[in-house]
Parts: sequence; structure tokens; C-alpha cells
Amino acid sequence: KQVESLYPCPGWVELDPEVLWSQFVGVIKDAVHAAGLHMRQIAGLGISTQRGTFITWHKRTGKPFHNFISWQDLRSAELVNSWNKSLLLKVIHVIFTVLHFLTGNDRYLAPSFLTFSTQQTSMKLSWVFKNIPEAEEAAKKNNCCFGTVDTWLLYRLTKGSVYATDYSNASSTGVFEPFTRSWNPTLCSLLSIPMSIYPPVKDTSFNFGSADSEIFGVPIPIMAVVGDQQSAMFGECCFHPGDVKLTMGTGGFWNVNTGEHLFASGRNLYPLIGWKIGEEVVYLTEGSMSDIGTAIKWAQDINLFTNVDETAKMARSIVDSQGVCFIPGFQVSVNDPYLCASFMGLKPSTTRNHLVRAILESVAFRNKLLYDIIVKKVHIPLQTIRADGGVSNNSFVMQMTSDLINKKIEKPANADMSSLGAAFLAGLASGFWTDKEQLKKLRRTEAVFEPQKDPEEYRPAMDTWLQAMKCSLH
Repeated sequence: KQVESLYPCPGWVELDPEVLWSQFVGVIKDAVHAAGLHMRQIAGLGISTQRGTFITWHKRTGKPFHNFISWQDLRSAELVNSWNKSLLLKVIHVIFTVLHFLTGNDRYLAPSFLTFSTQQTSMKLSWVFKNIPEAEEAAKKNNCCFGTVDTWLLYRLTKGSVYATDYSNASSTGVFEPFTRSWNPTLCSLLSIPMSIYPPVKDTSFNFGSADSEIFGVPIPIMAVVGDQQSAMFGECCFHPGDVKLTMGTGGFWNVNTGEHLFASGRNLYPLIGWKIGEEVVYLTEGSMSDIGTAIKWAQDINLFTNVDETAKMARSIVDSQGVCFIPGFQVSVNDPYLCASFMGLKPSTTRNHLVRAILESVAFRNKLLYDIIVKKVHIPLQTIRADGGVSNNSFVMQMTSDLINKKIEKPANADMSSLGAAFLAGLASGFWTDKEQLKKLRRTEAVFEPQKDPEEYRPAMDTWLQAMKCSLH
């Protein structure tokens, strides 16, 4: 079930916390019933959630100060623009560039090119304390709680007795410092965000306590909390440095396991904590792109096709897109909040098939761009590439991506890896599985896509698409 987004003002994207909560509980009950099980048979619950979407609420009453503010929300656009143009940010860049030069410590590399984006939690949180007086007042009295979706669900499941998040979710907010593994006081001071609002950060695979028995009829131990991309990585069994996971769902996410090493890179890649289990901390580097599943769903909504399964066949029914390019931009771009979503190169001979092929090609072209950045910036030999998410079921996108990057890509039998990763992590914490080797034996590969064309064959089409992309900027 998908929680419907709310759009109270142009550019604002919210979720109703009560609807989210009731659907969450409903999905668990339905899943247990569909499996022919009883709640008392459940050994543990693992929770994988969307990252970057957050809420604040009153510590004493539990009452939210606002709806969930989505990672797609644009209300902080003006703040982002003014900060990115500010003299103070330029000074910060210079200071940390010098520190990085003198010490060689990668910890100083990320702040040396820090730019804010509307997708980051930090800027929207700053907006909350500038615009919602009740939240600001509560924070002054140490009565304001902040939480991403996982924290809110934990809080509700335990009737307020557990207030926590895990390292994977915390590191995805942009307010948590992955090098020191703590909330970032410097950033909070800059943005006037009170440090008192943040939850304690726990291991990813960990006994967080039990769901109140009133909710499911019996107390169920909550044994794992994890961000969706990190969870998909774990579900794909990408446990070794150099393992790569490509999720193509609503958005697209390339994640590289960098092991014990945290790699800070340019603006296109972000260092994250993948998971922490006991003494083991695994770091990831992530590159992302928006509007993958969103664009395909939109094309279906305007009747370019009736069933998403048809799209690969439609794309293959023609030799090329006839010069038609699709530029995504329904959601904000990290680098250009004014990117214009568009079709370019339309002709009287353009058909639905050309439009559908152009949309699918845009996914593969962006995969190629991100992959090239990863190869250039991440100094670890890349190993297995495994894809998941709804769009990984599209054989045209998968084959074209494999051709463009000239690498083999594995696709699992089950495309929903986020839920499997949460189950794996909960199973490890509850003793259902004893180690990761057991998890590897459970992996099922449905298809392997191997390069069939020389990447150079795509060069003219990709050059045309890159030109169209330039025309859509700003």
C-alpha cells in the first residue's frame, strides 16, 4: 500500500502521520494473515523505511507539530538558494579545503564542497524552526522530538517508551556526521537547529524493545530498523567492498560497499553508513537520481500504455526513439531546482512507442552517467552489480544499462529487496540466522543481463540526450 502524498501548497509534499501509521499496522496484519500465520508465531519485526522524510512532535503529549515533510518537498528552496550563494558558505569551503590539504583527512573533504539541496532534511528542519512557533517553543523547553519515519513508527509501536533511530537512517539525513558517528553540532549551529531534538542512534540489527501488545494482540520484538536503500543493499547480500547495488524504484540509487572506509567525494556521491551490527560498521557511497518510477507511472496515467509490462516490448518495436529525448524533472534536481521536465525532438511521425522508448532510454543514460562517476571517484575495484526495485523488471532498461556500462548485472527473483533486507537484519538479531553466509544461500537470481552491444553504438543517441538535458537546465 502506498501512503497518498498531500500537496497543501505548490511545491510542498507531505504525508499524514495517522494515515501512515494505520497503513503500516494494516500491512503487517495483512501480511501475517496472508502467510497463514498467527501474531504469536512472529519472532521479530524488521522495519525498512523511506529516508529523508521527517516529522517533529511534542515529547510529553506525542502530538505532531506538522505532517511528515517528504524528501521531495520544495518548501526550503529559497533558503537553499540563499545559503548556496552566501559568503559564509564560501568561507567554509576555503577553510575545509585548507584543512583537507594540510591533513589529508577525508573528513574535511565533504565540507569543502558542501552545497545544500531541497532533498536534505537539514534545510527543511531549519524551515520548521523558522516557521512553526510551537516547535521552536517546545525545543527551548527540551520538549521537541525529531524523527524520520522509522523513529516515529518505533515511538508509536512502543506507546512512546522507545525514542531512537539507527545509523543507516541517521546518516541519510545530512545532519548526522558519518565520520564521527554523531549529530553534527556545527551544521545545527549554522542553521539554528537545536541539538536537543535528536534521538539516540542505535545499531541497525538490534533489539529496540517490543511493540505494545494492544497493537497486534501480543508483544512483538522490534529487531531491526534500517533505511530503504541500505536495506536493499543488505537484502542483495552486497556484503563485500566493491559490491554494487542499483535500485530503480520511484528514484534510482547506486550504492557501493566501501567496507571500513568512508569515502568522501564530489557533489554527485554521498558517504553513508550502510549498517552497524555490533562492532561491524559498513560504509557505502551513494549516487542518486529522481523520477524513474515516477516518470513511468506518469506515462501510464496519461495512457501512453496500459500495463507497465508492455513498455519493454513497445521500446523494442522500433529501431530508435527517432531523436525524441525525455528529460526527467518532476521532482527537484539536487543540482538544479529549476530543471524543466520535457520531451524534445517531437515530430509529426512521433508515436507512443517513441515516447515510451525515450522515457526508458533516459533511465539507462542516467545509469551510465552515475556509473561513470562512481568508477572515476570510488577507488575500489567494483565487483558484482545487482539490481532491484520495480523498474528492474523492465528488460529493455536492464539490457541497455548493461550494454552502456559494459558490465554484467544480476536481477533477483524478488525485486522488493528493502523488505527482504529488513527481514535478514531482524533474523540475525533474533538468532533466526546465525551469520551472513546463511543469508547468501537464500539469494535467488532470476536473470543475468550481459553486454550485447558495443557502448559506442549508443553514442549518437546519448549525445543527443545530453544536448537536450543542457536545454532543460535552469
